[in-house]
Amino acid sequence: MSQTVRRAIDILEFVARKPRTQTEVGEHLGVHRSTALRILESLAEGGLARRLPDGRYAVGYRLAGLAHLAREQFGLADVAGEGLRALGERCGHTVHLAALEGDRIVYVDKVDPVDGVRLYAQIGRPVTLHTAGVAKAILAHLPRERAAALLASCGFERHTDATLTDAAAYREALDAARARGWAVDDGEYEDYVNCVAVPVRDSTGEVIAAVSVTALKARADLPALETEVLPDLVATAETISKELGWRP
Repeated sequence: MSQTVRRAIDILEFVARKPRTQTEVGEHLGVHRSTALRILESLAEGGLARRLPDGRYAVGYRLAGLAHLAREQFGLADVAGEGLRALGERCGHTVHLAALEGDRIVYVDKVDPVDGVRLYAQIGRPVTLHTAGVAKAILAHLPRERAAALLASCGFERHTDATLTDAAAYREALDAARARGWAVDDGEYEDYVNCVAVPVRDSTGEVIAAVSVTALKARADLPALETEVLPDLVATAETISKELGWRP
């Protein structure tokens, strides 16, 4: 990538957060303000940036229009698909992608291991909120009121001895997931299965989905998943988030 293109991209990301002065842009890039002005003017001529009445620069209307048109090309499953399949090949376990859709969380993609047992989750089906790792990974990062609304119809039915059947205990699990950045299902729906799950963010930084790796305990127990799989899972979720427009 040429230096000029790289600087133009940096400028657009910088002014997208809030309008900036020519001097601020120059300092951000580490260049003289005249260099920053030259690139800003080129972006403004192309409609990708605009100069406000107070002299600051903001994102241009043309860029906003292009982004709106392009949204149809960036469905979550389409963006995440390649990364999910690569993760599945590397770890050899089942990979799930679940997304927040209105008042429920649903599975939107699944990668089964080539030589392993196929697990129960089906694409398009709602997630069992109080047991699934993907649900915890999403709910842990939602505003408490939104999470409570989603859980309002949850009966906390017991499926195994490990199932969290108490709302207070479940909230503690969400607090723990939020603090460490990832969630688990430790045999809470099926006692022979466990998983680790990591949130996915959109361009605004909000958590909209989660990716999990699920394994038979006989093949990989929870400590093994946390040690051997979690770093790769975190990297995959971060890559998907960045492709959706998130910037750390």
